Amino acid sequence: MPIAGRATKMPIALYGAVGPAGKRRSKRGRAGDLPLSTARLDLAAKLRASHRTRGGRIDSHDALLDIVRAVNTTLDPVKVADLVVERAATWVPAPCWAVVSADLSGQLSVLAGTGLTSDMETAAFAITRWIMDRGDEFVAANLSLDPRLQTTVTGAALALPLISRGRRVGAIVGLDRVPSALEPRLPAAMLRGVRLLLEPAAVALENALLLKRAEALSVTDELTGLYNSRFLNLALRRETKRASRSGRPLSLLFVDLDGFKGVNDTHGHLFGSRALVEAGAVIRGSARETDVVARFGGDEFALILPDTGTAGALAVGARVRDRIAAYSFLAPEGVNYRLTVSIGLATLPDMATSAEELLQAADRAMYRVKDSGKNGIQTYIVDSQ
Repeated sequence: MPIAGRATKMPIALYGAVGPAGKRRSKRGRAGDLPLSTARLDLAAKLRASHRTRGGRIDSHDALLDIVRAVNTTLDPVKVADLVVERAATWVPAPCWAVVSADLSGQLSVLAGTGLTSDMETAAFAITRWIMDRGDEFVAANLSLDPRLQTTVTGAALALPLISRGRRVGAIVGLDRVPSALEPRLPAAMLRGVRLLLEPAAVALENALLLKRAEALSVTDELTGLYNSRFLNLALRRETKRASRSGRPLSLLFVDLDGFKGVNDTHGHLFGSRALVEAGAVIRGSARETDVVARFGGDEFALILPDTGTAGALAVGARVRDRIAAYSFLAPEGVNYRLTVSIGLATLPDMATSAEELLQAADRAMYRVKDSGKNGIQTYIVDSQ
């Protein structure tokens, strides 16, 4: 760790490759390029060649200032990760790089990467899990022979944790498809320098991730993970304006679970909450990628269908109805409860002219289904008021 009042030194490799604003000072070609004679070397040999080529040491102030400025120009975690990958490629000559992070549930995702294939991405996930568990650097001469991982991917790896305020927020993973004769370890001085430069990057990444998660929570239904009614209203207004400008249709489905009260009355509210989660998953799985699916409240859901007329909306609604009717709710608990849905449909501009009118029309159409026996779909009739 740097000592207060003393200038911390680091290899020229770090500053010479980055320079102010991330610009490479050398004239040898792209940032991080080594002489052509090193192109066929394995990762460990490339590291040794890089260290010899850039073996001097200078004050770290400019290099630190550069990365602090860079990663604090945005609050988008993907852009922060892109900046980290961009600079890591100039520090260490690995052909593949990835910044991997975990969400609140522990699910890993690649925020940024270069040179990655699907199998290399799988290897990056396995390495990141190991790092998140232990907090240590990871090096491997050949991943397929490494006892710490269960992977068939062949190649060398060098990875470091991204630690912010003592918390592990992810990892920066460097990969090479060519196995190394030796472990691709950074020289001690260079490792200290890279760690020093990664500290502000990790803090900026955590801040961006926390902001994104807070924004997601503000528009997400806590129980089902679908969008909430607040986001539904915002999205409906946005899509209504877009549809009015483009002249394209916009449809809304309003979905109410039939007989849901029986789940709570018979099996309790805990099982009722689980049934709502299952219903939300079935509805989301029945919609298209372009559709907005939200929990409106209680046992009511809504689907915004952009660029979709009445016929297309009826097809989506029929899929939701059929899949809910075929689904066995609470099967893991041995209950096997059956539910159906009543669905109201309204389309702009045929049946409404604003977001509020569209929502009211779909709601009224849904109640017509309730009144006529449930388990069906009704289209709003303009003169039905």
